Amino acid sequence: MKMTREEGINKTFPGISHLVILGAGASIASTMRNPEKNGKELPSMNNFIDVVGLNDIIEELPDEVQDDNFEKLYSNLHAEKPKSDEIKEVQRRVRDYFSDMELPDEPTIYDYLILSLRPKDFIATFNWDPFLYQAFCRNMDKAPMPHICFLHGNVAIGYSDEDDKTGPSGMYSKRTGNQFEPTKLLYPVAEKNYNNDQFISREWNRFRTRLESDDTKRVTIFGYGAPDTDVEAIDIMKEAWGGAEERNMEQFELINVIEKGELRETWDDFIHTHHYDYGKSFFDSILAKYPRRTGERYMHQFLPTTPAEAFQEPFPVPQDVDTLEELWDWYEPLFEVERA
Repeated sequence: MKMTREEGINKTFPGISHLVILGAGASIASTMRNPEKNGKELPSMNNFIDVVGLNDIIEELPDEVQDDNFEKLYSNLHAEKPKSDEIKEVQRRVRDYFSDMELPDEPTIYDYLILSLRPKDFIATFNWDPFLYQAFCRNMDKAPMPHICFLHGNVAIGYSDEDDKTGPSGMYSKRTGNQFEPTKLLYPVAEKNYNNDQFISREWNRFRTRLESDDTKRVTIFGYGAPDTDVEAIDIMKEAWGGAEERNMEQFELINVIEKGELRETWDDFIHTHHYDYGKSFFDSILAKYPRRTGERYMHQFLPTTPAEAFQEPFPVPQDVDTLEELWDWYEPLFEVERA
């Protein structure tokens, strides 16, 4: 017999951590479902210059600096004019563009995501936009939240070198009075040395620890296609993960509009044989089908005495809620079990 919805909600296990890795595609997907409050568009690296409004600067740059991909163009510019006015203006406009962004009042994919994980779980994001942090803040009073790290900095996050602590960008520590200085966003592709920045080094060390952990049995990669510009990042991830043969019990999940075969090939070094799932939407994911119980769903397959018992009835999140209050009400039975 298969486990019912109620049994799935009521059964919790310690450990078994779920790691979620977010790329630009996750934020783009979020704004496609519920637009940014002021109508701002989330850019990709291929339309970044147009969307952010950098054309007047870029048009004046020499031909040898030009590239359709913004990260490569920035790397070329940094190599030619590392302390130029152009560099400073690009950095200012990028920060200003993302800093003004705000989640809509309605539930977004990031609200679903943050509510579908528990404190034993972890989110690592490559994104500069403030959406994940905003979702964290507006849901944190309803349930214990997962841990978060920001692998490429974030407009909402500041850091105090003296305290080795993060906080809202521009604000001050209540304990020490030190300011949380804005985190660095732009790195030249050829010099993405994460150890050169104290905050970034700290975040990558936290991420690496999670990848290495034997408790990390589920990994979801949402909207991140491992671009050529992130070679160093992928190398660090490979070293920490240890290879597909060594992680032969772990389950990967890929959420992306990129076709399944191409995406599977990209992550081949991480996935053991058939141990992966694929979907084009967050709502296709294990997170949406078994929210806050993805670790329990993973363990359930090893507990039954017969194959038929391995099937567990899903309890998917509702997609038709209009308010955060409705969403919180739906999750409340899960929260109650955890509190008890």
